Amino acid sequence: MENQCLGLAEAVGATPVVKRIRLQTPWRQLSPYLPLSLNHGLTPDSDTLAPPWPDLLITSGRQAVGAALAIRRQSASRRNGGHTFCVHIQNPGVPFDWLDLVVMPAHDRKIGPNVMESLGALHRVTAARLAAEAARFAPALDHLPHPRVAVLVGGSNGVYQLTPAVTEQLAERLAALARQGMGLMVTPSRRTGPENEAVLRQRLAGPDLPKNSAVVWDGAGANPYFGYLGLADAVLCTGDSVSMVSEAASTGKPVYVIGLEGKSAKFDRFHQLMVDRGVARPFTGAVENWTPTPLDDTPRVAAEVLRRMAARR
Repeated sequence: MENQCLGLAEAVGATPVVKRIRLQTPWRQLSPYLPLSLNHGLTPDSDTLAPPWPDLLITSGRQAVGAALAIRRQSASRRNGGHTFCVHIQNPGVPFDWLDLVVMPAHDRKIGPNVMESLGALHRVTAARLAAEAARFAPALDHLPHPRVAVLVGGSNGVYQLTPAVTEQLAERLAALARQGMGLMVTPSRRTGPENEAVLRQRLAGPDLPKNSAVVWDGAGANPYFGYLGLADAVLCTGDSVSMVSEAASTGKPVYVIGLEGKSAKFDRFHQLMVDRGVARPFTGAVENWTPTPLDDTPRVAAEVLRRMAARR
């Protein structure tokens, strides 16, 4: 959620000040329905929320809604007669017109005069960031053959499970790509789990594969995530994360979504929208060269934020 806020802030040209908050009982349990005062309700380890209020506030998560509404109220007394322009990412759980703009993915199926749809999640992927990170990690990956495939592996969540059986099937398919001469750049996440990660490492180091055909990040040193995206000719990613799929799809490179065990109507709508609009395809074992329709959600939303702020002024 924080990356979505940062991505939008960067896209409007701002240098953001990041505030992380937690709510005390009973606000934590009743957020966003119980009004929040900034003088109480926040835990002692929360960042301080105090004037001067910003021109633009970007929030995400239900626990941030009460704070956003309180800041919007308090900032309305400023001399210029305006109030902090409040943008909330994802469903705030309150009437949408209580905020200035609500950004929600299309698969949530919500509409309103101040609701803006995004196909996927907002993010920090830009052409400049990918180019810089690609140059940073290129020397360490120079041994990998071309074409190169970035493999983004998530893990189990509330609706999907990355089981050993799914991981073994994925590992075999990745091994087949390596035998075809492709270079693999694999980055597990914290949710992948040590057992699943071990399956991937063992299989991609197998004696039947070309030497130096795969790299699996071990979690040490700088995170190569953006570097892998920048260096890749195609991207594979597990379907458990809307954000991860959205980031991959914003590169303009062929994207394949790896199916996991489980089912979710909301996730199913998202993945089907990605396929219908030519953004991504299901991964069935083959990686082909095709031209996708890249996502442009973050710059499009940023332009609308700037337009509405200018119109209000």
